[in-house]
Amino acid sequence: MTLRCQHFPTTGQLSSSKAEVQDSAPSRAKRSLGQKFLVDDNIQRKIVDALGASSVDEVLEIGPGKGALTRYLAGTARRLTLIELDDILAANLQERFEESSDVRVLHGDVLNVDLGGLFDDLGDVLVIGNIPYNITTPIIFRLLQRPRPRDVVLMVQAEVAERMTAVVGTKEYGALSVGIRTVADVRRLFKVGRGAFRPVPKVDSALVRITPRRPEPLCLEEEVCVRKLVRATFQWRRKQLRKILRDHPSLNLDVGQVDAILEDLGIEPEVRPENLTPESFVALSKALG
Repeated sequence: MTLRCQHFPTTGQLSSSKAEVQDSAPSRAKRSLGQKFLVDDNIQRKIVDALGASSVDEVLEIGPGKGALTRYLAGTARRLTLIELDDILAANLQERFEESSDVRVLHGDVLNVDLGGLFDDLGDVLVIGNIPYNITTPIIFRLLQRPRPRDVVLMVQAEVAERMTAVVGTKEYGALSVGIRTVADVRRLFKVGRGAFRPVPKVDSALVRITPRRPEPLCLEEEVCVRKLVRATFQWRRKQLRKILRDHPSLNLDVGQVDAILEDLGIEPEVRPENLTPESFVALSKALG
């Protein structure tokens, strides 16, 4: 994917912005909120560049914190919406941008915000965030609820990025891999070392891009059914598919029906969930009705 070029402030401009946003915020991260502040200027630029926002785009930043990415995004996008849970950081951002008509600061939990209600068309919105690692999966699946944004760029734990992009049949491949890839394309962009953050985390990080498919590949009812099937099968990931479909309490399907459907789809009854592609899960879910 070709990235659109962006103009970044000069060194002098950056130092001023940094003082206003980052230095005015509390220096100690709150472990309860999973905070880790991105302090590497080069990585900050690289992340914002990966989003590729222009003057016609509307951008949502999740967990802006001290404004490490915000200082590049403000003035670049047509409109920037910030959602910050931390009371003090949200207040600092509100004060910093109170005279900026193209920036709005919302104090709250992104998991509880009606994202569709914030924008005229969420499908046109770009999302970016250095998100808390302890709630990465809930945030991802919240963003993949309908309506979905146009594109999502997130900093996640490197191990999670591996699971998101895992090859079928590997130990990393699981419910997260399938759940995302039934409705979106996902790509790992680059790795970020621990030294780019304060406090220094115990794990490496990676930037990922999630692009919801257009048009929608499934109707809403089909999505719900696929999600239920994926969740159930990977709860018993070491068991054979035929046994899972027959015995799992949330499925409990007739064995004769199961055998007929698997044969019709060309799926071996002895296969395990980790060896089924996202496309196979979709086909199986549709066949099961």
